[in-house]
Amino acid sequence: MQLTALAKSRYTTKAYDNSRKIPQETIDILLDQLRHSPSSVNSQPWHFVVASDEQGKARVAKGAEGGFVYNEAKILNASHAIVLCTRTEMTEEHLQALLAQEERDGRFDGAADAMAGQDKSRRGYVNLHKHDQKDVQHWMEKQTYLALGTLLLGAASLGLDATPMEGFDFKKLDSELGLREKGFTSLVIVALGYRSETDFNAKLPKSRLPAETVFTYL
Repeated sequence: MQLTALAKSRYTTKAYDNSRKIPQETIDILLDQLRHSPSSVNSQPWHFVVASDEQGKARVAKGAEGGFVYNEAKILNASHAIVLCTRTEMTEEHLQALLAQEERDGRFDGAADAMAGQDKSRRGYVNLHKHDQKDVQHWMEKQTYLALGTLLLGAASLGLDATPMEGFDFKKLDSELGLREKGFTSLVIVALGYRSETDFNAKLPKSRLPAETVFTYL
């Protein structure tokens, strides 16, 4: 299916069929797509927590307790839930790990100056956001949202339904999953699976502003 058709057909699922499970092969394909998401200067400031069984989903659903209880059933009834997390700081260790991986993957073809140039360029952007614009956390979160877009369209391409959720207690979820100790914080939860016949949103037409409103041609 063409990408435009996928964008037009996918929607935010409101209710899941808890009797249906995503095949492991399909999840593996989707996670591979997610891992290859783009990010500014290949910074990859993310981590993904995947819950695939009842116990795991129950832990993720703890973030939806209290004021966000309306999202609890989506997490529990979905086949899988993925917590997209962002680094709490851009560490020297992470910068070194990125560079070493790029070298292993053949990005520099043995050229020391190419490797040094990539390192300098990435650090330049990190320092720009850390010291000048002072928005490094927001900058890293924006990269994680690029990964979210990859995940949502990837799910649609595989015939899966998805629900991105910002409605959860991130402090509670961070604590439940021990994220802060690992240098991450939760940003968005995505439920994945197959829609229920009771999902009212599946029957509603998609609504977007008209092209003449959202595009300016120069």
